[in-house]
Amino acid sequence: MSKKLGFRKALETKVKKSQVAAKKKAISIFTAMSVAHVDEEEAGSCEVRHVEKVLPRGDFYIGEWCDGLPHGNGKYLWTDGCMYVGGWFKGKIMGKGKFCWPSGATYEGEFKSGFMDGQGTFTGFSGDSYKGSWVMNLKHGQGIKNYFNGDYYEGEWRTGFQEGEGRYQWTNGIHYDGQWKNGLMNGNGRMEWSDGNSYEGCWEDGFPKGNGTFRWPDGSSYVGVWSKDVKEMNGTYNHSDSSTEKPDWDPQVVFLEYLKECKICPGEKMSILPSKKMPHWPGMGKGNDQGRPRRLSDGKLNCHSFSSDMHDVSAISEGDSKDDDDGIESLCLEDSTSRGSLPHFKTPTKRQGQTISKGHKNYELMLNLQLGIRHSVGRPGPVISLDLKSSAFDPKEKVWTKFPPEGSKHTPPHQSSDFRWKDYCPLVFRTLRKLFNVDAADYMISICGDDALRELSSPGKSGSFFYLTNDDKYMIKTIKKAEVKVLLRMLPAYYNHVRSFENTLVTKFYGLHSVKLTGTAQKKVRFVIMGNLLCTHYTIHRRFDLKGSSHGRTTSKPESEIDPSTTLKDLDLNYLFRLEKTWFEEFCRQVDRDCDLLEQERIMDYSLLVGFHFREVPTPLASGAVTPTGNADHENKEVPRLSQTGQDQLDCEPSGGSSIRLGISMPARIEKTVRKPECETQLIGEPTGVFYDVILFFGIIDILQDYDITKKLEHAYKSMQYDPTSISAVDPKQYSKRFRDFIFKIFVEDT
Repeated sequence: MSKKLGFRKALETKVKKSQVAAKKKAISIFTAMSVAHVDEEEAGSCEVRHVEKVLPRGDFYIGEWCDGLPHGNGKYLWTDGCMYVGGWFKGKIMGKGKFCWPSGATYEGEFKSGFMDGQGTFTGFSGDSYKGSWVMNLKHGQGIKNYFNGDYYEGEWRTGFQEGEGRYQWTNGIHYDGQWKNGLMNGNGRMEWSDGNSYEGCWEDGFPKGNGTFRWPDGSSYVGVWSKDVKEMNGTYNHSDSSTEKPDWDPQVVFLEYLKECKICPGEKMSILPSKKMPHWPGMGKGNDQGRPRRLSDGKLNCHSFSSDMHDVSAISEGDSKDDDDGIESLCLEDSTSRGSLPHFKTPTKRQGQTISKGHKNYELMLNLQLGIRHSVGRPGPVISLDLKSSAFDPKEKVWTKFPPEGSKHTPPHQSSDFRWKDYCPLVFRTLRKLFNVDAADYMISICGDDALRELSSPGKSGSFFYLTNDDKYMIKTIKKAEVKVLLRMLPAYYNHVRSFENTLVTKFYGLHSVKLTGTAQKKVRFVIMGNLLCTHYTIHRRFDLKGSSHGRTTSKPESEIDPSTTLKDLDLNYLFRLEKTWFEEFCRQVDRDCDLLEQERIMDYSLLVGFHFREVPTPLASGAVTPTGNADHENKEVPRLSQTGQDQLDCEPSGGSSIRLGISMPARIEKTVRKPECETQLIGEPTGVFYDVILFFGIIDILQDYDITKKLEHAYKSMQYDPTSISAVDPKQYSKRFRDFIFKIFVEDT
């Protein structure tokens, strides 16, 4: 212990000394230099030349310069001792370069718009190092990590964590080869200890879980089902040829002793990321051709006007105040092709939906629903196994419970009227909640807590109602009897699908229930509980419901009433979504898998719900800037700003990216498109070359409509009036093909 404390103190002293030395070096350079001030840059100079500049905040730049911006190779030294040497493109750190921290840590490799992105090597001041692939500051792809304590990992990474196939070697000689998830051993894998003992089998969250075999060097083994819970352990000891006696050995010793020596090293954290140090140059987004159309990389003219209200060059340094006007909220990143000014939006002044309080027509229904959920989820049940018997999926597998107002042996007294509660396939949905990592207590608190639900009227034509929990995590939708039958029919295939593909984009279902009021009313309400795809602390600035059809696929709201809560449709879409290569490939694979499932189950009329948050913090717009719906907006409308919390999450140390996954909180770019005036039904507009950085959310929703007689009649009727390919009601095979073709045109690889 004393050795560890001594090492830590020595490390801290070393860091402090290196930071002081770096600052002294920076001050001496700046005071010795006598160079032109950044504001003295001559207007209209487009040739690349070599400059040495002291910048307004005391930073220093030396290197190639063009049109008022670093462009080419250059060195930038911040007053806090950070330094970057390498490529620049129009004021952005781009290409190959090296970033140095005052502590002595370095990153050398590829950059994109200030982010560590591509192949690169990080070397920490404590001896940590990582060599491999990066995406948006996160370790992502193949990589090798050497830890300061001597541990070693080689394999696949995803959003900053070990995920996929990989090998971890501890300094004590223990090693693990196998599958990982979120930085922990998960899936199939083999661990071998230095004494020759080994375990091979299933893992979950860093521990043996499920079928596995523990072997000794003499050939004897213990085969069975493994779990930290002693009650779930079950196995058989097998003798080797050389041994005849059964040893006095408890399998729990693997959890209590063996795995104590196998902690995953957390690794060194970066004090600040290069993307947070990005300077905001006066020339970015403005240039010397202000007021004239700007020619884009594809030869088209960009008629967006850019803001003339630009700040002095600024950058984020360690210790800068969050409230400083030149701080994080003044950053506006410039893309390597063209960056449009951010559109204005109407900002909703209150949360969506109407709170269901006493006196609301559905207040009693909400109470019944909450009582039923509390009863269903809180009811004790058998140990959950992911391997369900076919009988669990039987549509007749349902549980009725009476809820008299005075209470009963199994239900509490309540102030609502007498009602009956039905659970459909309770074991299946209980297992689904476990599969989706939903904690039972949190689930009950979200739905049945003191906070009331909020009622949303349906944006579609189904007439269904949606109830949103106060924390926005769960959505409760009223459904028809036919939809209940569809869900129960497809439940076995749905369960196997979501179990096989954890990145599936289809709706996550957590429960299927009904409430039947007794007495004269005899009203029966069926509803399904789903995950809310757009539950996030980010403000969703635009949302689209996309099917790939054109007939009737535009919002009915007038331009003046459209705000961020408005769900727009196919003919309102004016963006292309650009995903990084690995994300794009996974997206295409998953859309194909999900559509295959829906086509196989004869499902149609589903949509891809897409929502996004603009990451850039805009400067004030000049008049005439194009808004998301294509028209100029009013000057007094509020511009969306990225909260400090949102920026911190986006720019956090790579190990903090666990919330990013396919369709959830994905960093991406979108490109503005414009439709030809003469083509009113053109689904996809022409690209303009204007890009925005966004946080993207998407998933496939409304998956309970099969191609029944009603839809067949609708298809026959509308086909006589409109182009059959433009209507939504078509055969599931045709629907799936059209949906995929459309989605793969609006989602493209970001090159």
